Amino acid sequence: EIFKKNNLPEDLVFVSLIESGFNPYAYSRSRAVGPWQFMRGTGLKYGLRIDEWIDERRDPVKSTAAAANYLKDLYALFNSWPLALASYNGGEGRVGRAMAKSKADDFWDLRSTRYLHPETRNYVPKFMAATIIAKNPEKYGFTLNYDEPMQYDEVIIDRPTDLRLIAKVASVTYEDLKNLNPELKQGITPLRYQNYRLKLPIGTRAVFEENFSKIPEWEKTVWLKHIVRRGETLSSVARKFGTTT
Repeated sequence: EIFKKNNLPEDLVFVSLIESGFNPYAYSRSRAVGPWQFMRGTGLKYGLRIDEWIDERRDPVKSTAAAANYLKDLYALFNSWPLALASYNGGEGRVGRAMAKSKADDFWDLRSTRYLHPETRNYVPKFMAATIIAKNPEKYGFTLNYDEPMQYDEVIIDRPTDLRLIAKVASVTYEDLKNLNPELKQGITPLRYQNYRLKLPIGTRAVFEENFSKIPEWEKTVWLKHIVRRGETLSSVARKFGTTT
C-alpha cells in the first residue's frame, strides 16, 4: 500500500525480503537494523527516530515509508531501477564513483567491471530472483503459509508509560504488545515523544481507553534510575528525561 501510494513499483517490497526476510529485529554486522536494514545515518535522514528508547527502523510501517522515500530519491538520481537498487545496497556515492571511473551508464555494463563490490554486483540479480520466486513459490518448490495483513488499533499515549500496565488495562499480553511495537527498545513508551501512537491488538482500543482513564495519575508514572556522569547537571539530566529541573 505504501509503495502504491508513492507511485512506486510494488515489487520493491521484495527488497525487504532479501535484506532481512521481513524481520523487524534483523541486525547486521554493519549495524543496519530492521526489515529494510537502514544504517543509522540514512534512517535519521529519512525521518526515523533512533535513540535509547525507540528505533523506528524496526517499525514495519514507518521504516517502509522511509524506504519508499529513499528508493524514490535513488531512482530520481539514477533514472534506473537496477542502479537505484545497487545504490540501496552499496550506497549512491560508491555507485556514482564506479560509474564515473568505468564510464558505464547501465547497471549491467557496470556489473562487468571491477569497480563494484561483489555483494553489490549480485544484489540486483538476487532481487530479481527473489521476486520471481516469491510471485510463484510453488513452481520453485516452496510451500508457504501466508500471514493475514497486519491489523491493529492505535491509541495516543501522551506520557512515558509502562507497557506492562498498558497490556494489563487493555486485557492483552505483554508479548502481543511488544510484537506489535518492535520499535520500542525499553519496556515503556518513549520519552520526549509527543502523542506517541501505540499499536494495540485489533478490537482492544475501547477497553484500554475505558480502563486507562480510571487509573490514578501517580500509578501511571514511570520511575527511572540514572547514574550521573561527570559534567552532568540537574538541568541537563532534566532535559534528557523530558522533565523540569
